[in-house]
Amino acid sequence: MMPKHCLLGFLITLFPTGAAETHPAPESLKPQRVHFQSRNFYNVLHWQPGRASASSSSSIYFVQYKIYGQIQWKNKEDCWGIQELFCDLTNETSDVREAYYARVRTAVAGTHSAWTMTRRFIPWWETKIGPPSMNITQVNGSLLVILHPPKIPYRNQKGKNVSMENYYEIVYRVFIINNSLEKEQKVYEGTHRVVEIEAVTPHTGYCVVAELYQPMLDRRSQRSEEGCVK
Repeated sequence: MMPKHCLLGFLITLFPTGAAETHPAPESLKPQRVHFQSRNFYNVLHWQPGRASASSSSSIYFVQYKIYGQIQWKNKEDCWGIQELFCDLTNETSDVREAYYARVRTAVAGTHSAWTMTRRFIPWWETKIGPPSMNITQVNGSLLVILHPPKIPYRNQKGKNVSMENYYEIVYRVFIINNSLEKEQKVYEGTHRVVEIEAVTPHTGYCVVAELYQPMLDRRSQRSEEGCVK
C-alpha cells in the first residue's frame, strides 16, 4: 500500500494548486492581411489582428521596412509599440520606382508573434491616382476650365510641390453635361490644363466633370466632383 504522504504528493503533481496563466500561441497572434494602400503616392501600411489578438485591447504592433535586396530591416519608430492597425510609410517609400517590403508583428502580455510580411510594393506601379480638381469660369459664350492634377507628398530641392506629371504621362478628359437634356458629351482629351468649351447655349445649366488617364498603364482615375454653372 502507498503511504499517505506519497499519495498526497502524487495528487498534487497531477492537480497543481493555483491556475497557471495561459498565453495565446504566437502563431494565433500573427497579423493578417498586411498590405499597402497607396493613393497619389501616400503609402500607408494596413493589417488586421491575428485570431487571438482580435478581441484583446492590450495588443501592440511593431513595424519594420526595407528596400528590396537589403538584408537589414529598419524600425519605423513612429509605429513601434502602437495599437493602431495602420502605419504611414510615405516618407520611407519616397523613391517611387524602388521596390519595398514591410512587416508587422504583435505582442500581447509579453508574448510576441512571428512577423507577417507584405508582398513586394512598387509605388509607381501600384499607387492609385485621384481625380483632378477644377476651376470653371464663364467667359462670354464659353466655359473656361482650369484643371489641376492631384497633390502628391513630394517637393523638389527648392521646396516647391512636385506634380504628378513628373512621374507619369497624364491625359485629361473633360465631359460636359447639359442639365436640361440630361446629356453628357466628352469635349476634350489631351494634356493641356486649360480647356475652353465653346458654343454653350445661353441661360442653360451645365455641369463639367473630369478624369485623368494614364496611357502607359491603361488606367483612369475616378471622376472629379461636378462643377456646375447656370
